[in-house]
Amino acid sequence: ILTILGNSAVLATAVKRSSLLKPPELLTVNLAVADIGMALSMYPLAIASAWNHAWLGGDASCVYYALMGFLFGVCSMMTLCAMAVIRFLVTNSSKSNSNKITKNTVCILIAFIWLYSLLWAILPLLGWGYYGPEPFGISCTIAWSKFHNSSNGFSFILSMFLLCTVLPALTIVACYLGIAWKVHKAYQDIQNIDKIPNAAKLEKKLTLMAVLISVGFLSSWTPYAAASFWSIFNSSDSLQPVVTLLPCLFAKSSTAYNPFIYYVFSKTFRCEVKKLPCCCGWRVHYFSSDSSAEHPVPTLCSG
Repeated sequence: ILTILGNSAVLATAVKRSSLLKPPELLTVNLAVADIGMALSMYPLAIASAWNHAWLGGDASCVYYALMGFLFGVCSMMTLCAMAVIRFLVTNSSKSNSNKITKNTVCILIAFIWLYSLLWAILPLLGWGYYGPEPFGISCTIAWSKFHNSSNGFSFILSMFLLCTVLPALTIVACYLGIAWKVHKAYQDIQNIDKIPNAAKLEKKLTLMAVLISVGFLSSWTPYAAASFWSIFNSSDSLQPVVTLLPCLFAKSSTAYNPFIYYVFSKTFRCEVKKLPCCCGWRVHYFSSDSSAEHPVPTLCSG
């Protein structure tokens, strides 16, 4: 519910401000699309299976669920990587060079991200790699246990891990470390903090927001990656079902964080959300008459 409502608000705000969106903001929209796509395509089936205490639908639905999870997961990871690279380029370039990042350039980048994610998602269907059930039995993913059982599974998992996880994660860390160093040097050159340009302050806030989005995603998926690697080198029976279930649930929660980060750091997003029709019922109204001052009235919410 949080994922769908939050990311729907992001998409509604983007549609409303479509003519005012800056090129890098299109990546934020793409991240919201990936998050809401994961929630709509996967979570209902997982919830139904949880209530059923067993996976529903058999092998076909298992492959579908794993494919959707892999597709949207890789898409989110590569989108965060692209966001980090663009923020790095904007921070370390002159204003004239930063303007070269156009909407067409970002749209081409987004198309490449989706094609790259789709390619990796369908490779197990083409015979390289495998999809299979999770150890706790109510969801499906990449068959991590095939790492040692076959050269096919070994090569796929190793390649996927390097090209879809390690390389993007290292790129994200390197870009934000580079940005942090650039900002640190720039602030050192300005002795009086009151003289820091508003543009520099905005750039710092945007960078912090992007860092938190990336940290939220990586920290959510790290326990799942740890549990998956344990299943590579050890039998899945060596872990209790709850130990494998909790990292999976925590990873899925990553789709709900971003709208809250936007709401805290983006004044524009806060204002636009408050203007959305669905939020009218939640607006807070106060009585300002003299009688209300004498007789305080509780806050009214019509929603």
